[in-house]
Amino acid sequence: MDTKNLQHLYNRIGFGITPLELQKLKGKTNNEVVKKLFQESEKVSPVTIDVSFISNLTKEDLKNKKKRRELMKISRKKIAELNQSWFQRLYNSSEILREKMTLFWANHFVCEDKNVLFAQRYNNLLREHALGDFRSFIKAISKEPAMLRYLNNKQNKKKSPNENFARELMELFTLGQGNYTEQDIKESARAFTGYNHNFKGDFKLRKRQHDEGEKTFLGQTGNFNGDDIIDIILEQKQCARFICEKIYRYFVNETINTNHINKMISVFYPKYNIEDLMRFVLTSNWFYNEENIGSKIKSPIELLVGIHKTVPYTLLKNKQSILLQKLLGQILLRPPNVAGWKGGRIWIDSNTIVTRLRLASVLLNNAEITYSDKGDLEDTIKDFSEKRLRKRTFIKSEANWDSFEKNYPTKSNTDLIEQIIVAPLNKGTKQLLNDTNEVSKTDFCVQLLSLPEYQLC
Repeated sequence: MDTKNLQHLYNRIGFGITPLELQKLKGKTNNEVVKKLFQESEKVSPVTIDVSFISNLTKEDLKNKKKRRELMKISRKKIAELNQSWFQRLYNSSEILREKMTLFWANHFVCEDKNVLFAQRYNNLLREHALGDFRSFIKAISKEPAMLRYLNNKQNKKKSPNENFARELMELFTLGQGNYTEQDIKESARAFTGYNHNFKGDFKLRKRQHDEGEKTFLGQTGNFNGDDIIDIILEQKQCARFICEKIYRYFVNETINTNHINKMISVFYPKYNIEDLMRFVLTSNWFYNEENIGSKIKSPIELLVGIHKTVPYTLLKNKQSILLQKLLGQILLRPPNVAGWKGGRIWIDSNTIVTRLRLASVLLNNAEITYSDKGDLEDTIKDFSEKRLRKRTFIKSEANWDSFEKNYPTKSNTDLIEQIIVAPLNKGTKQLLNDTNEVSKTDFCVQLLSLPEYQLC
């Protein structure tokens, strides 16, 4: 594989690749490199934090309002801790592909839970199934306490069905809008009645609340339960198409190529093996077509982790990490809604572009950043123009420039351009870089990481 294709591959399945890492892959074929990626991601390493504060809780504790408020306060802090632990995994993972797939699935099977134990459990479920069998994956998702709570399936009972999970299962998780009827939603909701969990979060079917009656779903009739509904959904080739298109937009190009999608479906359907699908995509010649390279706008998480990949940095205050995520528009474990983040051009607006272009200076040079002081971190920043709402702070961090020098062993600033930027440079950018080519290597690096072209991968 040539350098350009390797950079493209590692930008999409990870967060970039250094010249030192590139050197180690020199001379390897596409199949050899991809095989190595899957081998490195065979292992599943859960992200864990200390949740012992709830290990000895009883149901009686939760009935005490004061005790419950205290527990909720601790749990909120622990969610922030879990956010940071996930970030550290993204910064320093040897299982690159599995972690990138976990990030992908987190924005597909969207879920949020304030109970840190359930949130951590859900995040690790995504990690465990990220490259496995999609059928087992979605059945496990349907029984997770976080999802049962998030989409109200705990309230789904025989005498009063709740359709939230059944609707999103088809609309957002498997088939896409327009590929089922309202009656299908009602019938499938009946199949998921009684789904619940015990105090510790383990799945429990409450038989008295489960509808044992006959259901007709997507043209089939029977005494279906939730797993049966999922099996029937997966019989529809539209499910394979929906997932393949989602993966294509995330890993290849937002503009769908029907021919490529059809080839992906032929690999994915009917076995639904995620590893087989991803292996096919990453070894296909079209994955490396010119129109796919540098065509994707980086998500805020990709941007933050990508800068760290080039110049490792340590934020000295965890709260500032949450602040940066908020300013950029993506906070891990806090999706905006069940549909998740839309991505693409949505990542960039008049507020976020300023933060994105200054991000390298903020992280690597302890630069000042301005943000709204309205509300807390649960709110959305809406107005930067009102001076009374403006607040300034310095992001305190430590940049590891020694690591940068080791991973980018070049004496030429010009060489750095091709090592860091994959998107084509416009005329103005080329002139700017030419005019500033004599600055120090570290300053030139920060400048490259601050370019509009660096927003693309």
